[in-house]
Amino acid sequence: MGKKYAQLNCEAVLFDMDGVLVDSIAYIEQSLRHWASKHNLDANHVVELSHGRRDQEVVQLAAPFLDVESEVRLIQEHEVAEAYKICAKSGAVELVNSLRPTMWAVVTSGCRAVAEARLRAAGLSTPLILVSAEDVTVGKPDPEGYLSAAAQIGVSPADCVVFEDAPAGVKAARDAGMQVVGVAGTVCKESLDCDHSISGLNDVTATITESAIQLHLRSATHRQAVQVYDSGPAST
Repeated sequence: MGKKYAQLNCEAVLFDMDGVLVDSIAYIEQSLRHWASKHNLDANHVVELSHGRRDQEVVQLAAPFLDVESEVRLIQEHEVAEAYKICAKSGAVELVNSLRPTMWAVVTSGCRAVAEARLRAAGLSTPLILVSAEDVTVGKPDPEGYLSAAAQIGVSPADCVVFEDAPAGVKAARDAGMQVVGVAGTVCKESLDCDHSISGLNDVTATITESAIQLHLRSATHRQAVQVYDSGPAST
C-alpha cells in the first residue's frame, strides 16, 4: 500500500519554538524541576503546567504566593545560560530555509532573550517576526500571539498554517482561526486536537509559488480525509 500524505495551502507558516523548531523540552523540564524543588512544589505538576505557557503564568498557577516577577527572572536567566546546549529539531533548519523570510514567523511562550539564544544555538536564523512572551498581554491558550504574527506578516489568519506541540498552543491557533498541524513528542498525538499530526518537521516539505506555500506532510495522521493523497506503491 502506498504512503499517505496531505497537502495544505497557505500564505504564511507560524511555528511554536520549543519542541517544534528546537529540541529544548528536556532542558526546560530540568530547569523547572530544579525551581520546583527549591519551593517544595510538585515538580510533575509544574512541568505539566508549563507546556505552551509563559513562565509568568506557570509561576502564577503553581505558586501564586511567590513574587512572580523575581521568580520569572531567575528562571529565564537560567534558561539563557543553558541555551548553548540546544540543537535544532530534525528537519527544522531545512524547512525554515526553504521559506521566504516574509512567509514565516515564530510565536513562542518564551521571553525574547531565551528565544533568540535558543534559535542561535540551534543554527536557526531569528525570524523577521518573533512574537515572544513580552509581546502579548495574555499567553497561550489565548490566540493573541498568533493573531499578532498574522497581522504583522499581513495575511488573514485563515491563510496561516501553525505547527504546535502543546495543547495550549493548539487551542490558541485554532481559536485564531488557523490551520494547525500537531507535532508529537512533547505530548502524544492523541492529546493534540488537530486535523493533521506529524512526528516532526522532517515529515514536511514546502513548495513556494508566486504568492503561496504548498506544505506537503508525509507520514501524517489525519483526523479528517482532507486533501489526502496516495503516493502509489511504496518503494522497497
